[in-house]
Amino acid sequence: MKDFPEGTVWLVGAGPGDPELLTRKAERLIGLASVVFHDALVGPGVLELAAPGARLVHVGKRSGRHSKDQRTIDQLIVQAALAGERVVRLKGGDPAIFGRAAEELSACRAASVPVRICPGVTAASAGAASLGASLTLRGLARKLTFVTAHARADEPLDFDWAALADPHATLVVYMGKAAAADVSRQLIAAGLRGSTPVALVESASLPKERLFHTRLDLLPIVARAALGQGPALLLIGAALAEPAQPLHRIVASNRAAYESAGS
Repeated sequence: MKDFPEGTVWLVGAGPGDPELLTRKAERLIGLASVVFHDALVGPGVLELAAPGARLVHVGKRSGRHSKDQRTIDQLIVQAALAGERVVRLKGGDPAIFGRAAEELSACRAASVPVRICPGVTAASAGAASLGASLTLRGLARKLTFVTAHARADEPLDFDWAALADPHATLVVYMGKAAAADVSRQLIAAGLRGSTPVALVESASLPKERLFHTRLDLLPIVARAALGQGPALLLIGAALAEPAQPLHRIVASNRAAYESAGS
């Protein structure tokens, strides 16, 4: 346990949900922890890897259902470490990608608590794998951009839409369901073609995962009619064009069907 002595904090990436997508290091650290503070998006299969007797503390934040504010989470982590526990802060995906890692790192360092990061598979990678697609494509998608649509209540999305509307890039929008109409409208207004391919991935890597293909101008209809309550990714760009022989999945590309569903 040289890298996980008592009084240490590890920010561990739990990946997109499938326990088999954990890194070997993440699995080992979870099994060594005396307390695991975990997000709402961390699946039960991952939590089952904790050692018998380890405390599992839910500190998840979901839109409209915040369990703990970030300052409280920071305090809980620091207090547990100062009490001599081996602390795992288990975060969905990768801690360094929209995982509020900076706040927790700063809180630990301010209290002189040793803290380290174990990376994880981010949902965009898992979603692309399920789609059988590459996020980059030589000659078509030379750049990959991640943004999150999870903004504070009543705050508009504050993006450089002109920069995001790059026809030679792949844009991934995390937590994108509620913002789908705004994303579509703003990208088209910034010059991206309405025919640009879009893939939607709900609950990436989990048994209840659902996959959809559409185009940018139809994105609001598809997101409203097809997506459920799971976390959703929007993957936008030429690299996401539906293959000629699609995988077994639900394909949402029929304008009439979704206009009817949305009416």
